[in-house]
Amino acid sequence: MIGMNAFLGIAVVSLGMVLTPGPNMMYLVSRSITQGRRAGAISLAGVAVGFLVYLTAANLGLSLVFLAVPQLYVAVKLAGAAYLAWLAWKALKPGGTSVFAHQELTPDSPRRLFTMGMLTNLLNPKVAIMYVSLIPQFIDPATGHALLQGFMLGGIQISISLGVNLAIVMAAGTITVFLARRPTWLRVQRYVMGTVLGGLALRLATDRTPATAS
Repeated sequence: MIGMNAFLGIAVVSLGMVLTPGPNMMYLVSRSITQGRRAGAISLAGVAVGFLVYLTAANLGLSLVFLAVPQLYVAVKLAGAAYLAWLAWKALKPGGTSVFAHQELTPDSPRRLFTMGMLTNLLNPKVAIMYVSLIPQFIDPATGHALLQGFMLGGIQISISLGVNLAIVMAAGTITVFLARRPTWLRVQRYVMGTVLGGLALRLATDRTPATAS
């Protein structure tokens, strides 16, 4: 069983990460705005499967791979930092757009919505770091089976992430209309998002935490 400190710790970390604008939020919001809440919900289902893939891989030995090949762990972090930096530039560059700005996108089929939601999550560096580096820090072998704890902690993270993202999907249209009538707020939201993503990219690129931080 997991302790209360581990439960609260992973809950706080999970909430902080899901509220930080990133690839998942950007994709879910864009599809919810252009195709409606149903499309956003289907995309979110794909995101959920992506979480389960990461959770299973991490608990069944992905961290051991990084432990055996630390250069691979560094490469994953640097690739993630570069991706976040690119997203930050897209938001901050002159003429950049907000995640909540209405965009004309070609409607996707339910299958493509699901698949893209899953791939967006699987390619999300925040999720990779969450499962490989952060969740293991809350596992205490002295309190029970480490593998079971890993799945339980991952379940907490998934529940929080899906709950928050579902709320965003349901409210995306309303938020877009609100911001569209207030262009200054829309610019502020874009700059805040870009700054946060840039900060995450810098932190990820300069982090020296080894793959053994568990």
